[in-house]
Amino acid sequence: MAAKRPAGDVELLFPGLSGGVRNPSNANRDIKDVLDRLDAERFGWVTSHTFRKTVATRLDEAGLSARAIADHLGHAKPSMTMDIYMGRNVASAEAAKVLGKDGS
Repeated sequence: MAAKRPAGDVELLFPGLSGGVRNPSNANRDIKDVLDRLDAERFGWVTSHTFRKTVATRLDEAGLSARAIADHLGHAKPSMTMDIYMGRNVASAEAAKVLGKDGS
């Protein structure tokens, strides 16, 4: 079976041995091994989920759709991505403009 590659002309930061996408179990084990060696007082809050949340937040801030973010994270339903990973406490400048709250 051929190694799964990301769409488009994208280089993987941490490719698997065959050059494709890493097996999630192997990647999770490697991340856990690194996190276990970190200073727990300073970095005890960091988990593999922290990285996923950071990626989702960055993609959301860049204006990607919930579908695009869900696809990147491997979620079947954008609603799950929106509920778990996307921020809800940021006021939308576009919504404020539509509602006439932007001062114009």
